[in-house]
Amino acid sequence: MWKTAITKVEPNHIVTRGYRQEDLIGTIPFSSVVFLLWKGRMPNESENKMIDAILTSSIDHGATPPTCVASRTVASAGVPLPTAVAAGILAVGDVHGGAIENCAKILQRWVKKTKEEGKTIEEMASMLFSELNRKKERMPGIGHRLHTKDPRTKRLFDLADELKIAGEHIKFMKALESEFNKGRKKPLPVNVDGAIAAVISDMGFDYRLGKAFFLLGRTAGLVAHVYEEQTREKPMRKLGEIETEYDGPWERNLT
Repeated sequence: MWKTAITKVEPNHIVTRGYRQEDLIGTIPFSSVVFLLWKGRMPNESENKMIDAILTSSIDHGATPPTCVASRTVASAGVPLPTAVAAGILAVGDVHGGAIENCAKILQRWVKKTKEEGKTIEEMASMLFSELNRKKERMPGIGHRLHTKDPRTKRLFDLADELKIAGEHIKFMKALESEFNKGRKKPLPVNVDGAIAAVISDMGFDYRLGKAFFLLGRTAGLVAHVYEEQTREKPMRKLGEIETEYDGPWERNLT
């Protein structure tokens, strides 16, 4: 028998994580219900406010990210809204939208390692930095193609401090940022993905839920972009660069 601890549905009766759904409707904020679904319990006031802030920080970042380009391109073909939004969601991967999960995985492992080895967070951040350099690997959550100081990061970290949520993972992320910026002229900031990764780790979320926060927040933005594309733009319009240069084999005959 297939078992689930999420929702029980019977005729005229719906129970989610132990709560009747009609009691949740209009009473509990959406961000609290998200926490309930993913953690199995109701959040306290600080946790609810933090989750709401995280989701808001992910809603949109303009028309150039792959998720938006994919959604608007597919919408331009005349498909229904859900199809175009789904196209954008399918564009989420390790490079775009996946940094939260990958960063949280590293943070959670290294904070645990810090405790096991009895070293300071600063010492371990330096060790991780050296290891990444030695392996020539990038650190997810560090650096941004546009921002030298991601405004979303500062707000999330400040709020985590205000709500007494900030802990060792945020501290580790800040220490790692310091390592990356030693001797650099152009700053490499903790971006919003790195900030979310650190915050959710301090809140006790499994790193495997990292992409979920991005998906849920960004879906709202994708709906807005698809709707705008459908109501304001002409179908089959030119999106992005369209000039191409052929660099395949020279034209040839079959015989």
